[in-house]
Amino acid sequence: MYDQAAKLRSRIENNGEGSKTRTIAVMSGKGGVGKSNISLNMALTLSGNGYKVLLIDMDIGMGNIDILMGTSPPYTVADFFQNDVGLERIIVTGPQALHYIAGGTGLSHFIDFDPMHMSRFMDEFQQLLYQYDFVFFDMGAGISEHSSKFILSAEDIIVVTTTEPPSITDAYAAVKHVKLLNDRIPFHFIVNRVQNEKEGKETFQRINGALKKFLGIETAFLGSIPDDKNISMAVKRQIPLVLYNDKSPAAKGIKQVADLLIKPIDDIQSMKKKPNFVANLRRLLFER
Repeated sequence: MYDQAAKLRSRIENNGEGSKTRTIAVMSGKGGVGKSNISLNMALTLSGNGYKVLLIDMDIGMGNIDILMGTSPPYTVADFFQNDVGLERIIVTGPQALHYIAGGTGLSHFIDFDPMHMSRFMDEFQQLLYQYDFVFFDMGAGISEHSSKFILSAEDIIVVTTTEPPSITDAYAAVKHVKLLNDRIPFHFIVNRVQNEKEGKETFQRINGALKKFLGIETAFLGSIPDDKNISMAVKRQIPLVLYNDKSPAAKGIKQVADLLIKPIDDIQSMKKKPNFVANLRRLLFER
């Protein structure tokens, strides 16, 4: 029986409700490249500029967004899937009115993304989506079966890498994996821990050149983040970098990247109907 909830869900998704919301998946080929730090500080920069932002830590069981902020949220995303806590209850308000969902740490057992819980997640998330200008998914390192579906459902993908060869190789492999699943989704690169702007551009050009030559795709360069001692100092104090020292080189680099993300949402063209995140995710999860 096609109940009222299903009818409402279909109408919302088909009408593109929440389409003003820009969904961004932030990923990396490997851990330790500073992805979560960049996700958090980009989100804080945007929320500090008056945008409504939700940051979701998708590294479930090994999340560190709350640790980077020095907060202790009462619930995490694990409580939604394990203890049936409502999605709205696990959203926490952080600094600068940033909303976030913690990934949780030290879980005693594996989280099962079963169809019932995923369907409930999508129903509840759809009702919240319209409240935000930006939703960031801070993905765990690497790509799993379920994480790939969230990545593919997002409007944009940001790939964080460093200048080190292993990081570059892993970033290439991650993009290749996603591209094989959907060759139309746009990729944007951030090169972290650069010594200077030239090194960042050259690193991106190497990755982009290889992706264009071997996979036939061209990616965009969002910018580079300088290697900055303020980052480690902020992490130790559990204060986000842009709040610890917003004049530091890395904070300025992150703000420049955030400015590039703002432009499309302020552009009148962005008001055109766009693919709905929840509709995309539902299709990827349940259609065969």
